[in-house]
Amino acid sequence: MVKVIWRVKMYIILLILGVICLGYFLCIALWVGHGTNFYFIWLLLGLVAIIQAVLLKKGIWAAHMPVWFRRIFTGLVCLGCVVFLVVEGCIISGFSQKGPQGLDYLVVLGAQMKAGGPSKALQYRLDEAICYLEENPDTKVIVSGGQGADEPVSEAQGMFDYLTERGIGPERIIMEDQSVNTFQNLTFSAEFLDKEKNSVGVVSNNFHVFRAVGIARKAGYGNVYGIAARGEPFLQWNNMMREFFGVVKDFLVGNL
Repeated sequence: MVKVIWRVKMYIILLILGVICLGYFLCIALWVGHGTNFYFIWLLLGLVAIIQAVLLKKGIWAAHMPVWFRRIFTGLVCLGCVVFLVVEGCIISGFSQKGPQGLDYLVVLGAQMKAGGPSKALQYRLDEAICYLEENPDTKVIVSGGQGADEPVSEAQGMFDYLTERGIGPERIIMEDQSVNTFQNLTFSAEFLDKEKNSVGVVSNNFHVFRAVGIARKAGYGNVYGIAARGEPFLQWNNMMREFFGVVKDFLVGNL
């Protein structure tokens, strides 16, 4: 009886999770849009959850899978959940970082440039940088990002234009236009400053700050702080899921 109740509860939970994932995927695909295809992971997760729910309900999982396999599978899933929660906790820890006043440099990390200007995510980063630069007139800013195949100009050039149009003096802006990822953003930007002595604020969206600051420290920045800009509200779950894989990848390759 206990096993039957447990099976019914798990069936309901998996079915609800599957429907939520599929609904989120459809909302992004049909209405919101996104710069990458990563959001297809929600389609995959939704289908896996629903298939697993059906297998549980019909008793196929218990009838055709040996006990040892089910235990190992359950253990791996639990371990994966623990790792996921720990990493997401680290990501969330960067949400409120704003850095001290009077930093020597800001490094604004690039994001997608569109034909009409910076993407929403990049606008949020630039607006956060503008607020800081207006309050700290002696701080210089490095705008970092190369040009992707689908971008009309380099991210650095797009950021330069955005900042100067909003009153930031061009003499305060340094362009780094060769990097294609966060590690290169910070490594190439270090050529324009003394990374061991200068105080540096890394500006990115809140979900990205933890990893960006960690990479900067690993790259030798001795006095670095995160400055968190907002993220797109509806895409926050998608961005945090994507960032989980980014943190794991950079940890495994030695960037963190």
